[in-house]
Amino acid sequence: MGLDIPGATGSRPDAVPLDESGAEDLLRGICFKTGPPRTVGVELEWLIHDRERPDLPVGRERLDSAVEAVRALPLSAALTFEPGGQLELSSQPAGSLMECVDTTAADLAAVRASLGAAGLAPVGLGVDPWQPPYRRLREPRYEAMEAALDRAGPAGRAMMCTSASVQVCLDAGEEEPGPLGYGRRWQLAHLLGAVLVAAFANSPFQQGRRTGWRSTRQSLWADLDPGRTLAPGSGRAPREAWAAHVLDTTVLCIRCEEGPWDVPEGLTFREWIRTGSPRPPVRADLDYHLTTLFPPIRPRGHLELRMIDAQSGPDGWLVPLAVATALFDDPEAAETVYRAVKPLAETAGSPAAPRNPLWTKAAREGLADPELRAAATVCFGAALPALERMGASGAVRDTVAAFTDRYVARGRCPADDLTEPGDLAGRSLLTGPNRLTDPVPPAGPDVPTGPVDRPARGPERLVAGPPTIPPSPPRPGKAASA
Repeated sequence: MGLDIPGATGSRPDAVPLDESGAEDLLRGICFKTGPPRTVGVELEWLIHDRERPDLPVGRERLDSAVEAVRALPLSAALTFEPGGQLELSSQPAGSLMECVDTTAADLAAVRASLGAAGLAPVGLGVDPWQPPYRRLREPRYEAMEAALDRAGPAGRAMMCTSASVQVCLDAGEEEPGPLGYGRRWQLAHLLGAVLVAAFANSPFQQGRRTGWRSTRQSLWADLDPGRTLAPGSGRAPREAWAAHVLDTTVLCIRCEEGPWDVPEGLTFREWIRTGSPRPPVRADLDYHLTTLFPPIRPRGHLELRMIDAQSGPDGWLVPLAVATALFDDPEAAETVYRAVKPLAETAGSPAAPRNPLWTKAAREGLADPELRAAATVCFGAALPALERMGASGAVRDTVAAFTDRYVARGRCPADDLTEPGDLAGRSLLTGPNRLTDPVPPAGPDVPTGPVDRPARGPERLVAGPPTIPPSPPRPGKAASA
């Protein structure tokens, strides 16, 4: 999730208050750092479960001990723990895909071994299929976040405490137009993002129930907040659109030096600047506000792709990393994929992602939808030769090819391998319930070879969300300090 900001405290008394034009200038200057795409990074979130009985909760003392052991490891990646105890590894920016894969794989091997000594395992599923939300971290930012998100319903707590993802970080792109231009990449991300949701959907259960979504995690994000998880509106240049979106989104919290943080209701950052109440905002407040916005693609100088469910098995995580990097950074693949996904804009319509029909369909149906399956077939087909041109190893290309054969070619996604929550408890969590070496299920319906028909749509509720289940009451204690 990337909810933390190191050293997040109240503003210095002598800091200079922001004015509206100054804030807009800052945002336009920092959101897209342009230049030829050169670096890649990945953030891997994992649920932590008992290796033999993943359906049972892990006790606080046992998790505390395991966390301390993991913190002592000499890792290349930054290590944090999310509010529900999920582990996150955030790689350093790497100069190539293979550098990112190799360093992340080494870190993950060390983490798996450390957790394994405690009888635990990192589990790659988009949403915990068994446990209700229980926040283990008791810190002011999470107290404030929970209070703010509770106003919109239970999705906030579920996101904070029971979700996990693969987040791919890529350079924004070149200033000039073209396949690698930042404007094209920004547009591509909001259409290709739905294809990635569908292809990697891996969270059909919540609290022991099938939810009706292939990606329950994506449904939670869409249901989280009226504006905090939306992409900027269309019709404006990317920098201007993002700056306006940031200032017009409500402030989640106002940090205080002492005591609980304020949780205003309905106060946008623009209004906070204009009123100066309860205190004038400064640059540190704007920086923190940016970390509380959760659109599917977040511009942080680079592009942060946030829509992919965590993947099962020892190598599942590298497939979305490799595919996304190939499709964005290889010029030939980027042009092919842009042409393939551009027609999806008609299905998406005018609503912003992820609350539009395209993204909703991706989360609910995965690649069972013919239009998304056809687009995914082109995308994954373009990724394999691009990976070879980029110097990806044979092992990486074979892993992507195996995923393509098992899922994309058959109109399936990892969620389709998960039949019932009880079945997961009897399988090895180290290889994953949807491991690529399992027997391959029969193929689904053929991909249409002609234009995809778009049936007329009547009114529909775009985000139904999972059943409302009361959260567990809070218990004292703390698993880790992020």
